[in-house]
Amino acid sequence: MSLLAAHFNDAGISVLDSERILYREPGFALLDDDGLKTGHAAFANARIKPRCIQNRFWSDLQTTPLGDRRFHHLSSADLVSRQLEQVWAAVAHRGDRLVVAVPAYMGSNQLALLLGIAAELGVPVVAMVDAAVAATRREYRDAVPVHVDLSLHATMLTRIAQPGQAQAERTEIVEESGLLALNDSWLRAIAEAFVQQSRFDPLHTAETEQVLQNQLASWIFAASANDSVEMEINYHGIVHTAVIESLALLAAAAPVYQSIISRLRALYRADETPAIQLSDRAARMPGLADMLVARVGGQVFLLEAGATARGLITRCRDMTSAAGGVSLLRTLPWDQSAISVQKVRRAEQGGRPTHVLFEHVAYEIDDQPINMGSQPENDARWIDFRTSMPGVSRRHCTLQRENGQCVVRDFSRYGTFLNGHAIDGSAVLQVGDLIRLGAPGFELRLITTEEAHGS
Repeated sequence: MSLLAAHFNDAGISVLDSERILYREPGFALLDDDGLKTGHAAFANARIKPRCIQNRFWSDLQTTPLGDRRFHHLSSADLVSRQLEQVWAAVAHRGDRLVVAVPAYMGSNQLALLLGIAAELGVPVVAMVDAAVAATRREYRDAVPVHVDLSLHATMLTRIAQPGQAQAERTEIVEESGLLALNDSWLRAIAEAFVQQSRFDPLHTAETEQVLQNQLASWIFAASANDSVEMEINYHGIVHTAVIESLALLAAAAPVYQSIISRLRALYRADETPAIQLSDRAARMPGLADMLVARVGGQVFLLEAGATARGLITRCRDMTSAAGGVSLLRTLPWDQSAISVQKVRRAEQGGRPTHVLFEHVAYEIDDQPINMGSQPENDARWIDFRTSMPGVSRRHCTLQRENGQCVVRDFSRYGTFLNGHAIDGSAVLQVGDLIRLGAPGFELRLITTEEAHGS
């Protein structure tokens, strides 16, 4: 009788015991004339038989029939049930119990359905924990941790409160910024390198496209440690080679990385030191950790493979199913030694703004706050919007230079938005940022000038 721990992230459904990872396969399903396959067996045919593939059934878990006519007799719940059944058959022995870490993209209805599926299969789930909390096993002193992980279709950012234990405080889901979006960007960049260097287009046939996908993980891993990656594809006995610079892969990923960074910056207040905790999946993305340090600041902490599920083994060892059933836990005690995070000034690779631009007028940012709102006052610096706008408070927000940084502080009932995302009280600004007040809103651009002129 053992306690097993699972992490139900569709980028890599994983199960482990106290010693090793027992199962780790993606949330893919393939339905063809040979029947229904899941995990690696489905992923290995994803480019060859794309119309027979489903890969959203974990994130869109429900009982309604799938829209694809090939799967019309099945629901996403059926596919989750099939993969979970195969997982449990591969790893479990009589009497084993299971604790699970669940990603933030699964809502309460989906979690209830998941527990129902597990009960129907005879999988004894004794505890269910927020994945970010499961992964956070120690206190980050003098800092605010945010856990970062990627699923197939999204990136999850979870801000962790530390009231004597790890507690999920706020989660942001960055849609269309998951592993598949990154993989597609990298496949296009790699294919272009083959076309330019060998006049061979690996995206021309499904067979070679699948070869690209199968080898992508190893090439991305190599790019994380080298300036360039040598690649090779054997097609019908002919070997095609190409070399791609790691910077080219970083450039291909930049739009996705920027979406993650923009949302992450809005999670931190101006006076906080970031402790950015990356899952092993996020840590493998070339250049991501360095870009987070440069654009968000603080320190980055990299977790080992299986860290999320492993964080449950010791902390949930004595848990048993309660009479009222299993509910989601959003707090857990730490079981590792605390680490002190050095307080440093927030990163400014994006550049510190010198002015804020509104309607072709640049207002200089200095130690005196620039006030913005619907009712200007004569004895303070104000940007006069001159027209009314829904969602703008009388004194909505301020901009000023604080400790060498440009800071926006929100005083409104409605929220101040940084690059489209609501800030949490305050935020550090960089050149190029866009601040919005109200709806549809007044928009102000942060800029830098060589000479201190303006209003």
